[in-house]
Amino acid sequence: MTESRIKRLATTLMDATTDKDPLVQEQIYNALCHLGESEPEEILNSCDEYLRQHDKLAYPHRVIILKAMETVVKNNIALLDKSTAKVVIFLASNEMTKSKEVIRDWQQAASDVLVAVGQRFINKVMEEVLTKFQPGILPHYFVMQTFANLSVSNVFGMVPFLNSILGTMLPMLGMAKQDHMKSVFCYALQHFSESIQEYLANLDKAPDPTVRKDTFSNEIFSAYEVLFNSWLQHREAKLRLAVVEAMGPMSYLLPSEKLEEQLPKLIPGILALYKKHTEAFYISKSLCQILEASVNIGSRSLDVQLDSLLGTLHPQICAPADPAVPLTVKNHTEVLRCFTVLACSFPDRVLAFLLPKLESSNERTRVGTLLIMRQIINSAPSQMEIKKPFILSSMKLPLQDSNNKVKRAVVQVISAMAHHGYLEQPGGEAMMEFLVRQCALPSDAQPKKQPPDADDLTSDSVQSISVNTLFLLSTTVDRMNNVLWPYLLEFVTPVQFTNALTPLCKSLMSLAVKKQEEGENASLIRYDLNANLPSPYALTTRLLVVSSQPYVGDCRGAAALRLLNVLHYSVHPALEQLWSKRVPLLVEHIEENTEKSLSQKEWEEKLLLFLQETLAAVADNTWICHFVTEMCRQLNSYNGFPLEKNFLYKCIGTTLGACASKDLVQKQLQELLETARYHEEAEREGLASCFGICAINHLEETLAKLEDFVRSDVFKKSVGLFSIFKDRSDNEVEKIKSTLILCYGYVAVSAPKELVLSRIEADILKNIFQYFNTKDLTLKLCLIRSICMISQAIYNGAKCGDFVFSRKAELVAQMVEFIKAEPPEAMRTPVRQRAMITCTYLVVLEPHLSDPDRTELIDTCLAGVLALPPPEPAKEREENGGDASHKEVLYGDTLSALKDLLKSLLQRNLTPHGLQDMFAHLGPWIKSNKEHERQRAVEVSAALLEFYLSKLNVSTVIPFYNLGVLIALFSPRCSDSLASVRQDAVDCVYCLLYIQLCYEGFARDHRDEMVEGLKALKKGLEEPDFTVLFRTCNNIAMVIGKRVPPDQLMSLLLAMFEGLADPDKNCSRAATVMINSLLKERGAVLQEKVPDIMSIIHSKLEEVDEEHIRKAAQQTVYILASQHKSVVVSSLLGSPLPFDSHTCAMWRSLATEPTLASRILEQLLEKVNSDVPYKESKSFPLLGSAAERVATPLPLAATCALYEIMSAPESGPAVLGLYPPLFVTLLLRLSCTVGVQLPKNLQSRERRRSSSSSGGGGGGSGNHGPASRSLQPCSCAVETLKVMLVRGGSEEVARAVGSAGGWELMASAERHHDGIAVLAGAMARHAGPRLPLIVKNLIPTLNSVFDSQRITTTAFFAELLNSNVVNDLILLETMMDNMTGRQKDACTLVRMLALRGLGNIASGSPEKVRKHGAKLLASMVNGMDDKDDPHNLVALEAMSSLSKLLDHLEERDIQSMLLHIAIRIRPFFDSEQPDLRRSSIVLFGNLTKFSQGNCEVFFEQILNGLVTLLLHLQDPKPEVVKACKFALRMCGPNMGCDGLCDMFLNHLREDRSLHYGEFMNNVCKHLMQSYPEMLNRLILTNLFYFKSNWVDIRAAAPMFIGFLVLHVDEDQCQQVDLDQLISALNLLLKDPVPSVRVKVAETLGRLVRIL
Repeated sequence: MTESRIKRLATTLMDATTDKDPLVQEQIYNALCHLGESEPEEILNSCDEYLRQHDKLAYPHRVIILKAMETVVKNNIALLDKSTAKVVIFLASNEMTKSKEVIRDWQQAASDVLVAVGQRFINKVMEEVLTKFQPGILPHYFVMQTFANLSVSNVFGMVPFLNSILGTMLPMLGMAKQDHMKSVFCYALQHFSESIQEYLANLDKAPDPTVRKDTFSNEIFSAYEVLFNSWLQHREAKLRLAVVEAMGPMSYLLPSEKLEEQLPKLIPGILALYKKHTEAFYISKSLCQILEASVNIGSRSLDVQLDSLLGTLHPQICAPADPAVPLTVKNHTEVLRCFTVLACSFPDRVLAFLLPKLESSNERTRVGTLLIMRQIINSAPSQMEIKKPFILSSMKLPLQDSNNKVKRAVVQVISAMAHHGYLEQPGGEAMMEFLVRQCALPSDAQPKKQPPDADDLTSDSVQSISVNTLFLLSTTVDRMNNVLWPYLLEFVTPVQFTNALTPLCKSLMSLAVKKQEEGENASLIRYDLNANLPSPYALTTRLLVVSSQPYVGDCRGAAALRLLNVLHYSVHPALEQLWSKRVPLLVEHIEENTEKSLSQKEWEEKLLLFLQETLAAVADNTWICHFVTEMCRQLNSYNGFPLEKNFLYKCIGTTLGACASKDLVQKQLQELLETARYHEEAEREGLASCFGICAINHLEETLAKLEDFVRSDVFKKSVGLFSIFKDRSDNEVEKIKSTLILCYGYVAVSAPKELVLSRIEADILKNIFQYFNTKDLTLKLCLIRSICMISQAIYNGAKCGDFVFSRKAELVAQMVEFIKAEPPEAMRTPVRQRAMITCTYLVVLEPHLSDPDRTELIDTCLAGVLALPPPEPAKEREENGGDASHKEVLYGDTLSALKDLLKSLLQRNLTPHGLQDMFAHLGPWIKSNKEHERQRAVEVSAALLEFYLSKLNVSTVIPFYNLGVLIALFSPRCSDSLASVRQDAVDCVYCLLYIQLCYEGFARDHRDEMVEGLKALKKGLEEPDFTVLFRTCNNIAMVIGKRVPPDQLMSLLLAMFEGLADPDKNCSRAATVMINSLLKERGAVLQEKVPDIMSIIHSKLEEVDEEHIRKAAQQTVYILASQHKSVVVSSLLGSPLPFDSHTCAMWRSLATEPTLASRILEQLLEKVNSDVPYKESKSFPLLGSAAERVATPLPLAATCALYEIMSAPESGPAVLGLYPPLFVTLLLRLSCTVGVQLPKNLQSRERRRSSSSSGGGGGGSGNHGPASRSLQPCSCAVETLKVMLVRGGSEEVARAVGSAGGWELMASAERHHDGIAVLAGAMARHAGPRLPLIVKNLIPTLNSVFDSQRITTTAFFAELLNSNVVNDLILLETMMDNMTGRQKDACTLVRMLALRGLGNIASGSPEKVRKHGAKLLASMVNGMDDKDDPHNLVALEAMSSLSKLLDHLEERDIQSMLLHIAIRIRPFFDSEQPDLRRSSIVLFGNLTKFSQGNCEVFFEQILNGLVTLLLHLQDPKPEVVKACKFALRMCGPNMGCDGLCDMFLNHLREDRSLHYGEFMNNVCKHLMQSYPEMLNRLILTNLFYFKSNWVDIRAAAPMFIGFLVLHVDEDQCQQVDLDQLISALNLLLKDPVPSVRVKVAETLGRLVRIL
């Protein structure tokens, strides 16, 4: 019986092989293999029988069965008995040869079975297959392939058969006419040859150690003759390749004399194939084997073939290998192996062939030849040893090649040479120089991405490979140490190797350290043996200078300094201690910083200090003279490297300073002046700084040399032959003058002050003054800088004693002229800035400037800076890039210079009069109608006043007579249109008030609380927000009023009034503050003009929309309303809807005072309730369309008015007082406006409003925020309720509803009740004390005629019951009775919401549930049985609510209903509605808590639902899956199986993802251990789900069965009706969805357990 069932299972699976889905086929194959693991022989016999019986089964399906058989045989080969093996062999043999045609997949699968069996039963296999291999009859294609594969898989078993096979096969070769047969014979010969070679190589392990090569030689040769003489000439390319592949391994087995005899024909024959085949790998591989075989027998014929071999193989290497095509890379490898074989045998001729190719004009030829050279240098070292000089000399031409690919190949050859001792030979240095040159290639800033086959490599990749090679040679190839050291030092100083410095220094460093370890510290550089090495002075100069730009060239600074440190003994023996301490600190500084963070000035100072200390440590004048001479000699090397050259000049200055020889100093200075490239700015700067540094120790010599230079011919114009260069020489002369002047400036500022002061007027200025009359910009800037430096020198020196600078006024006047000469329309040069900085230093020197000179200076500087056009807008700045940002920086620097100059002038007259005088100049700019001029003037003023206050020192109390005038100048600016002006204006007022306090006698550090308050007000001035500015101006006015003396107050107020006419629209704000104050005092005067003022205000607001006018208007409206409440309300309600922004502002002004606001709100509530909320009308009565609801106008206008008043913060107290009626009225208003339309006359206005606001017009100058609000009744009601909550102190409620999306839900017809629930929840949490009155006012509306109002109230109450607050406020019973009463409501939604409310008692007041348990339970059961519930809404709510109540009900109440409820909800488990599935399953889980009393009865219900719950873990809806997890966790403890309970608790946690298959496997294991008798019942329940609509559940059901079967004990198997089960699975195996069929096949494989 068991056998027939296994067979039946296998048959079922084999029947299903016709499935077209590859995954299902794969699973059927796996299932058959699974059955085979259990009963290998049974399954193999079943497969055999099936294939024999189903002779017509198409071959793709036979393949699946054969592959399964192969796997079963492979995995169980040791267990098979001979009889089964025979059956399998016979079947496979027949399957393989059944069709005479070649059907590859089928016959290959059968062949693979034979090969698998042949691993153990080789004799049986051969016995069978040899019957299909008869002499004189051409065998089947796959018979030969099987022999071939067997020879590889079982070498020792197969080789003994090969002699007879070869004997039978050889005559057949001539019979083979078809290409595929010829190919398979070749395939067989190739594999036979390989297996014979392996057998011979392992004779010690072989069964017959007497086997020899000549056993097979003659047969192989006979085959060879057919292959070579006949088949190799075939026109079919595939066959030719098969022949070639075979001939390689065959060549090893040919008799030696035959191979020798054949070589003259064989090699040309193989070489000829290269022309016929693009894919050369197989040819090259075979050729290499033939060459190796020839060499092994010591062939003499190769010599003759050599030229043609080389000529053919060389182009193979020259064609580049494509990494994307692996065979081309393999071909290269094989061809290089061929060259190795040839080079070992014929080194001279191979080199004679290769080396001339290096001169080819073809780049690929050159690259290929170099690749071969690298190969033979590496692989034939002994043969190449005596050829080294010859090879090196032939590399001269490649070293000059400019092609990047050739360069890279040369670098690789050099690397190979280095490892094999070539570079120690003469000519090796040229190779190293080449390598260093490649390291010095410029690297691209952004290397372009190139495809791998790009014709040319980037120089970057050549450079990078060269750097790596150099480093490897110097660190890992020990024999290279003496080649590279000290030779590499020769490349450090030449400027053309600058880019290679970092790798050079690193390599040299590594080599030097090795030398030191060998004990060669003192003689590290042997100049006696190496004449070409750079001197210690040259090395020190070079390494120091390149370190000045430490991050260039892959961080060369650190590498250069480290090398310098290692060379300290060779530089000078006295430096060891200093350098070993200082250099690591310098390197550390580089490494701690980045290119961005490093201060270049600070870094250069560190290096110059290091140089000074070095010179001091050496203390040898001769050495220093050599050193400075070398520095000057290197200057020209740095042309084109301005930064390095500039630093070198500073080094020269420093070294000259330390030089004791005055003659040498003068000589070198003279040389520097003669050779400098004056047209380069960096050079001029460098030379000047050199002279300045030198002057520190050699002032006399420096000044003398400059004096000589002034008198030299260089400044005299030459006339004559070269006058055609006149313009050019003029320009050059100007640059020389600029440098000379700059030199004087640097000398003045650097030289010792006690020496230089006496020389300034006599020697320095005398030579500068003659150049002032110039238009050359460079000369101008140098003059200004030089004067500035001279002024600084005098200022710093004059501190020591009195120094009267007689030419001061003259120089100031010159600076003023320079500023005036600048173009007024733009700032292109730093002339203004530099001139003002110079004046700043000049004005503090004695004597004082005269008043006209001072005035001229101030006015020129103010006009030159403040009047400049404003900077470009941000967009243009982006377009102009760096130029614009440079201008911005230049402008900022110039403004700072102006401030410093004015402070410097003010410092000389720190009195109220001096201040008045300064602001007499600044006043017109402060009042300018151009924003940028005002902004700059006020910024400068703030800086001056702050400076004045900081420097003020009052000794006697005097009046600050001009305080009022100055405050009047600045206070209107607190409302300027520019934020920066407003900020600076407050600072000005702040400083003025403190200056006043100082003059009143207070100490300067005294802090006045009111004045300090001004600082806090600045924050409010950042944004031009009206209310903030109003308050700020008001506060400023209060401070000013309290602090300004009474006699100046009126003039101040008058100035404020004048400010109303300011062209800046904001600047009358400060005056408005004062005007509003007056209005408050004199409200009674305006009483008679109330109506006129109302209309005037509105018309003015329409004409001019300015902040202070709106503020004043609101004040006025408030005054009117306090006297004429009803008139004002009626008048404003009569304004057209939607209210414009001005009407809104007037409404909001009514909120100012609480009592008035309360009365107006009450009046508006009456208006809302005085009319029905909407009227119904049919727009197309004839069409029978639904009635359209249209809002009534008065409640709508009153709602808008309520919004405007309550949106004003001042309305808070009034709203608080009317909170319940406002809330209830607006909530019911909202419920009645959902889906309500505007009246026709308002719809067009609303459309215009929404289109203008969406088009960006809504926020225009005439339209402030409120006017762009929607007029739609529902939106309007929502916004009004929202603002009422905020204003009534319930911001938390409004915020909570908003963040939960409640407002949007309330406006939606379908989700309105959900929005109300969000609101009720928020009220319960944040506004509990308000609820009793709200509930009391809402209860009557439960009987409202409007469905919408009943729904809203029920939803509100239902959610309130979710909170304990109703219990605390003693509202629970009332509300519960009202909810119970709604169960008969005509509206389904009201009934559903009522049940929700009753369910919510569980979370709101759980302690009250027991008391009302029976009543609540009855309501829920009634809900489940609701007949008028087509969509099960009420039933769904009843289940959800009951789930919540269960925890709190009395057990006795529930147990009586338990079974009724469980049975009632069971059908919902498989409902099409996900919500019903979820709720019923959650309720079922909750019911399990009450199953103790009738445990067995309820356990039965659990078992009924278990399969369903487990399968629905694969439900398409995540919420149902979550419910199933919960229910199973709840059922677990009631199932009496700890393992199952633990699994449910651990694996079904909500937060944990579930591996379903693994989980079900374990569940079934526990089920079968604990309830084995349940097997049949569980399987039958699963069978029901074979018809489920959900794919995943259909797939899960058979899997469930499979796992049950996997774990059931054998003695329980009889429960199962196997025939029914197999039939059902068989039917499901035809399911349209592949994933289901896959699971069925998997389960069929498992059924072997219960057969």
